Amino acid sequence: MRLAEYVILPSRGIRVASSTARTARLYLVGLVPGRRAPVASLSMEVLDTIGSDGARLVRASRRALDDLRAAQPGLVVAPVCYYQPASWQAGMIDKLARLRAVTGTVSLTVRSRTTGKPVPGADVIAVVDAASNLGTVARTNAGGVARLRLGGRTTIERLFVFAAEGYWSRMARDVEIVDPFVITLRPLALDAIDGLHHHLRPGKAHDGAGVRVGVVDTGVSRSHLDLVVAGGRNTVTGEPDDDFGDNGDGHGTHVAGIIAAHGRLPTGRRGVAPGADIYSYRVFPRRGRSGAANFAIAKAIDAAVQDRCDVINLSLGSGEADPVLRAAIEDARAAGTVVIAAAGNDDRDDVAFPASESTAIGVSALGRKGTYPGDSTAIADQRGPYGRDKADYVAAFSNVGPQIDLTGPGVAIISTVPGGYGEMSGTSMACPAVAGMTARLLGRTPKLLAAPRDQDRSDEIIRRLLTRTKSLGLPPDLEGRGLPR
Repeated sequence: MRLAEYVILPSRGIRVASSTARTARLYLVGLVPGRRAPVASLSMEVLDTIGSDGARLVRASRRALDDLRAAQPGLVVAPVCYYQPASWQAGMIDKLARLRAVTGTVSLTVRSRTTGKPVPGADVIAVVDAASNLGTVARTNAGGVARLRLGGRTTIERLFVFAAEGYWSRMARDVEIVDPFVITLRPLALDAIDGLHHHLRPGKAHDGAGVRVGVVDTGVSRSHLDLVVAGGRNTVTGEPDDDFGDNGDGHGTHVAGIIAAHGRLPTGRRGVAPGADIYSYRVFPRRGRSGAANFAIAKAIDAAVQDRCDVINLSLGSGEADPVLRAAIEDARAAGTVVIAAAGNDDRDDVAFPASESTAIGVSALGRKGTYPGDSTAIADQRGPYGRDKADYVAAFSNVGPQIDLTGPGVAIISTVPGGYGEMSGTSMACPAVAGMTARLLGRTPKLLAAPRDQDRSDEIIRRLLTRTKSLGLPPDLEGRGLPR
């Protein structure tokens, strides 16, 4: 009999409440890993739990679930679904139609434009047919060499190169394959005025002091000199709870730096609210590019609320709404915590979930011409309509729609990555810019920060956030109420 993973949760919220039917409450609490289900006929394996009275992750057959619905109508059963980081680079790689070439390997060497040294660990995306999004992906080795399977093709319509750290990204069009095949990258200058520092000045050292921000992501580096991780948890089922550092992807570390990096020039940079406390909740597994399960994210949101986080940053998304994350976000909002979510990077498609959820703040990605080199991949992100200042635009990759509440700088943003600083684009970067501004606002309103942790508190935080904005002259479906200030 085929088994699959499901989440069992109360009819309202992630944890049982007084409104939960007694029989449903007793049944849910009785589902413990390693113990038989309270009703023997409803056989299932319990894999993970949210506390002693919260949702359960189980492996069961469809027949067992049908029996559960009949026996416990006071419980909700939802399938496990997966979410991806809302970075443009990762999304582009995931959506690329892979060229199935078994011959014709081409070696591309990526070097520093200034020193000529090889650039290891860079992702290279070669698009050979832009109309059908057909291409191949490779990563440079220690010698800076990426081996591209192009099947004998002699030109590449669009070539994108993303360094792991220390360099601007690079885009080239109609590239002829020659020998030697070399592309160079510009080193990042830490004093560069990117879109983040143009629109939202770097925070003062005390900005965000006393505010806790939960970063639900790929983990945050615990060794970066310009970041302090105050706490957190790994909620990936089967992995150690205390392994909440960066999982090797770098995405969560970049997000955290936008919020609260406290570096100083010439060796570092500051985020929006350097005084805020960062809590890292790792929901993406350590190996591979597999997504984050809705159960892991819900467990992370619940842990952030238990840790008294004031703001939760969700730089992740999926197309379909699901009841597990909806319940977790509603619980957070009721507990006085504000959830900020990335709109997604599907080329002006509808706003992704959970940013589309009414109890979260949905954020689009703002770009600005002139804040990145002319051969950066960000050139491909420029798209009208433009704002009152014709240099401002919402990125071509950003999802948009009536669920957009705010916009934040999200094109070619420089922030912390393991080992240094790097550039990334995506609504993933816009989301923490808004989270950082929320932390800055809270740090300057101590009475609100100290208010009882209930929905009146979170509603008031959101009211103040949404009324202290600056419109850039873009349509509301693109910018919402505009940029926080």
